[in-house]
Amino acid sequence: MIPVTSAMLAAFFGILGAVLTLRVILSRVRLKIVVGDGANSDMAKVIRAHANFTEQVPLALLLFTLAELCGAPRVPLYLLGALLVLARCLSAWGLSSAAGLSTGRQAGAGMTLVYMVATTGLLVYSLVGR
Repeated sequence: MIPVTSAMLAAFFGILGAVLTLRVILSRVRLKIVVGDGANSDMAKVIRAHANFTEQVPLALLLFTLAELCGAPRVPLYLLGALLVLARCLSAWGLSSAAGLSTGRQAGAGMTLVYMVATTGLLVYSLVGR
């Protein structure tokens, strides 16, 4: 079985990860900051958006792929995949736009947590149902 839905989700996140990486690189060049954030709040925001993506997406994709490979029903997978895309986009936007709390950051974090719990539940359900 080829995990096609997982592959599509990973491809989207590959693009989003590349965009977030590019934003860090371009900010470093523009602001002439080689290491760290240089005590610059704009640099800190783009670094944090990239770091948060890197912290959350690998486990999220692993859970999704395992659920798909274990035979999870398609509709819940599609809904969870859409939730994760929305959550990670909101999070990246929220972290990039404000140093403190923002609606995007809070919504993205909350939705990612819901995704993690629901996808873990779907994975366990798929394993028990075998």
